[in-house]
Amino acid sequence: MLFLLLLPGIALFGQQTKEQLANHYFNNGEYEQAAELYEGLYKQTANKYYYQMLYRTYMGKQDYKAAEKLVEKRMKQNGNDLYLYVDLGGVYEKLGEGKKADKAYNEAVNKLSGNQQQLADLVTAFEGAGKLNWGEKCYLKVREKTGNKYAYINELAALYEKMGNYEKMMGEYFDLLDRSPGSLSSVQVTLQRALNQTGDKGLSEGLRRTLVNRVQGDPGNKTYLDMLIWFSLQEKDFAFAAAQAKAVDARFAELQGEPLYKVGTIAHKNGEYAVAAECYGLIMKKGEENPYYYDSRVGLLAVKFERLNKNYQLPKKEYESLRGEYERTIVELGKKEETVRLMRNYAELTAYYGGEVQKAADMLDDVLEIPRLSNKIASEVKLELGDLLLFAGEVWDASLMYMQVEKANKNDVIGAQAKFRNARLSYFNHDFEWAKSQLEVLRASTSKLVANDAMELSLLISDNMDDDSTYEVLSYYATADLLLYRNMLDSAWVAFEAVKTRALSHPIFDEVLMQEAKIRMKQGRYEEADELLERLVKMYGDDVLADKALMMRGELNEELLGRPDKAKECYEKVILDYNNSVYAEEARRKYNALK
Repeated sequence: MLFLLLLPGIALFGQQTKEQLANHYFNNGEYEQAAELYEGLYKQTANKYYYQMLYRTYMGKQDYKAAEKLVEKRMKQNGNDLYLYVDLGGVYEKLGEGKKADKAYNEAVNKLSGNQQQLADLVTAFEGAGKLNWGEKCYLKVREKTGNKYAYINELAALYEKMGNYEKMMGEYFDLLDRSPGSLSSVQVTLQRALNQTGDKGLSEGLRRTLVNRVQGDPGNKTYLDMLIWFSLQEKDFAFAAAQAKAVDARFAELQGEPLYKVGTIAHKNGEYAVAAECYGLIMKKGEENPYYYDSRVGLLAVKFERLNKNYQLPKKEYESLRGEYERTIVELGKKEETVRLMRNYAELTAYYGGEVQKAADMLDDVLEIPRLSNKIASEVKLELGDLLLFAGEVWDASLMYMQVEKANKNDVIGAQAKFRNARLSYFNHDFEWAKSQLEVLRASTSKLVANDAMELSLLISDNMDDDSTYEVLSYYATADLLLYRNMLDSAWVAFEAVKTRALSHPIFDEVLMQEAKIRMKQGRYEEADELLERLVKMYGDDVLADKALMMRGELNEELLGRPDKAKECYEKVILDYNNSVYAEEARRKYNALK
């Protein structure tokens, strides 16, 4: 009796062992042995898995007649399993009977009843056989039979993506948006994923063509215009996005400039200042009652400030004009949490461009008086006050301010920034060993920016120790560097020239050329600055400053010397010769814009 009870378990164990052995033979291409085992298993249990494995085995060993017989027999027993027609078509194709294969595929498509599982199984079978075009026919046939042109939009769009037919893919998504404009966000998420994951430029080109055609066909369709703006922002074509935002603004006054503000803020974050300024300016023309007026006014001032290159001279008239704009805006909007960025920018402008240190310090003190100011902002402002003290020559007061911030933010990025500033101050004071020890700790900082700054200064110190293990030349250099930091340009120039007389063959010479170029730029002597940077690249093309010098030359020639071709040469050299540079991406963007 016990023996009889154990029989089913023994049989199941034997079946599993045969299956494992059959799979082993199949995976190793030993189809004869695999076929013998699968035939027994299929005869014993005629399930779908054993059928598929037996079919694949017959096809693997090129026994197409056996495969045909297997499929036809199963079709008689399972007439609604339409994937079998795909298997039969596969056999006919191997036998060179293409017309019979197409007939089998057509028969499967025509037999579709609208049953979702049946449709899914058939499409999966066609996809597995590499017949994506027949998968398309399945969906279109169901649409025809049900009379629902919106059926299976997402599935068909995904299939078109696999096929690389991006215009049809977009057509499906736009049909969905026609039916349901509320699906805009989900469609954008899907397309963003596709744009990020697909290396094929045909996707963005197909999307652009479809968008333009749809907008031209229905210029008053806000959903299409929103999609065109969204796509332009994805492609970082900010000028085109702004043009579309202006079109939307003209047609839909009730939006009160919201598309313009959106494009302006995104362009601003991406450093596209001209586009951002245009968008902010158009909103401001709508008047103070517009809900985006004050944010646009703040944004426009921020753009004007951020466009300033800290290496370039700011003419006195331009400085006074911008300072006046800031002062009027701060008075009008008030000193509050929402205008903190304005106040901090004003302090930086007046101190470092206008030399009005006390005016800048008073403004930062006013920031610290704002109620409920966050600790993060307060600490950042205190760091800026420390920088002002150093700029004014109050070295020890600056150090105390940095220490105060570091102590209050020991395990924070701001604390690391304060520690770096104190290490830099030690460097200015010629206390190189102490500075280096602090910088070595900071090189492991969680803040990439702090770690990079620490590494750069640490290397400057360690690479420029003299042969006798002293820091004589570096001491002269650090003194000159502090004078440059304090914007004492003539004195800094004399000091760097003195370093050169002591360092004709010293490794610090490239650093001296870089700092002298910065001095000439701040003095508005741009041709001389360009010559110094060119000299640095020629003499020290393999050193760490070469890519930075090239980038500076490119921007100088593009923005101030009116030589776009020379700028393009510099950017191209960064891209080709320094492709691992931190400036490579920015160089590529600027090069493409000029091209």
